[in-house]
Amino acid sequence: MQSKIAHAAERKAFSIALDQAIKGVRSDHPEEALEKFLDMGGKLLADTAPDMANSLRRAFYPGSKWENMVIGLAKRIDPHILHTAVLNGAYESAFRGLRETTQSAEKYQCNVPWIIIFDPTSACNMHCVGCWAADYSKSLNLTYDEMDSLVTQAAELGCHWFMLTGGEPMVRWRDIVKLAEKHDDCLFSLYTNGTLINQQVCDDCKRTGNILFSVSLEGFEDANDSRRGEGCFDKVMAAFDLMKANGIPFGISTAYTRNNVESVTSDEYLDMVIEKGALWAWYFHYMPVGEGANADLMPTIEQREYMIKRIREIRDYEGGKPIMTMDFQNDGEFVGGCIAGGRVFCHITAKGDVEPCVFIHYSNANIKEKSLIECLQQPIFQAYRAHWPWNDNMLRPCPMLENPEILPQIVHEADAKSTEYVTPEDVDHLCARTTPYAKTWQPVADRIWNEEHPGGKKIYEDDISMMDVDKKAKMLAKKDAELEGQIEDGTEFDDAAIEEVRKAAGVSAK
Repeated sequence: MQSKIAHAAERKAFSIALDQAIKGVRSDHPEEALEKFLDMGGKLLADTAPDMANSLRRAFYPGSKWENMVIGLAKRIDPHILHTAVLNGAYESAFRGLRETTQSAEKYQCNVPWIIIFDPTSACNMHCVGCWAADYSKSLNLTYDEMDSLVTQAAELGCHWFMLTGGEPMVRWRDIVKLAEKHDDCLFSLYTNGTLINQQVCDDCKRTGNILFSVSLEGFEDANDSRRGEGCFDKVMAAFDLMKANGIPFGISTAYTRNNVESVTSDEYLDMVIEKGALWAWYFHYMPVGEGANADLMPTIEQREYMIKRIREIRDYEGGKPIMTMDFQNDGEFVGGCIAGGRVFCHITAKGDVEPCVFIHYSNANIKEKSLIECLQQPIFQAYRAHWPWNDNMLRPCPMLENPEILPQIVHEADAKSTEYVTPEDVDHLCARTTPYAKTWQPVADRIWNEEHPGGKKIYEDDISMMDVDKKAKMLAKKDAELEGQIEDGTEFDDAAIEEVRKAAGVSAK
């Protein structure tokens, strides 16, 4: 793990380089500045996620829609937010965070996530069909001190990116702002219904710089309000207008069901949210979990196959739409399959239960009773680590939805308990609900996967993306030691030390 002095020097160097890049993108020759920034990104990701660096290089060719999109957003996003969000997201989370969480995983022999999802509160002003939190008690909260302790412990392990769900996280807005102000090297992404966003919220965001929003939207007015309540659509549109006017970056979060798949991926829908200012769209396959779960709401097999093609078409290097789309059920190959159980993320409820996933409600540990590292070492997380990957087909990534024989094995092996607030559900009963879908989807998924990946296994362009964690951690520790040797020891870092780090990143001072 890097020393605090070396980390501070490296962060300062990246910050200086980032300022130069933003200034360049806002100049009369933005393409040159963006090219230099991509070169730096490639070098920074070379030891942790070279596949990501390669994808960025293929996407941002001169004149591409992605290049034009980045140039445009750099000119309209609030400057302080743009600098802080990229610094904390790209450097602290994606570069340094990936390195340090990998080394922490090797040190503690458990998965250490570089993203943590937690619920500040179970309270919400809505009761939406298909929401994993819809049946939560409305009186549960993580105190500010508990959230502060969680973020502090996570940062010590290398995690600097936090996604806040609920409930409605903005019910705790004052505490969230206080948290963002104290932990100014972290990024806080809120999944929100958007109805509580006002000018004060925008002002707070411009001051802190490290809070982003993904607003829930289920389609046009009729479809959205049928799930979320009358008048919700208009409130969300007003929030979009306000955030766009204030230079606040935001995106949308959509749960797709059998009833709305085609609508929420239509040109008309995407054109609407892009015109409103949305920069990304996260799509979540409906999961039949929680009270009132209805397997009939799951997309049909034909709709699932449609989603694979459509989402990739939207975000393609050419054509499509200028909005970043990701389907968390169908894009498994870009993150190595299932990312739960602490491999990339985990979920902490407002009750404090530490779960593998927002959709997998079983646990052996509570953050109110144990340290974060103890929670990450709990039996169910270790069982996830031992059994992953479930198969070679990353179009079947989930141990509940597409591999329903796996989750019961993990839960029983760990003797984990249901964390459902209202109606605790036996894991065998839960997975019996998804088994028919899994059996029907498997041959279709295998056909699609084998067409894309002859031989049935994804072949990476590098040796690092799927490298064993312990091996990768040792490699990163050696590289960090070499980099640290370039930084002068002492209580302060000087310009010469910063320049050494800047050279290591491939950026020269002007």
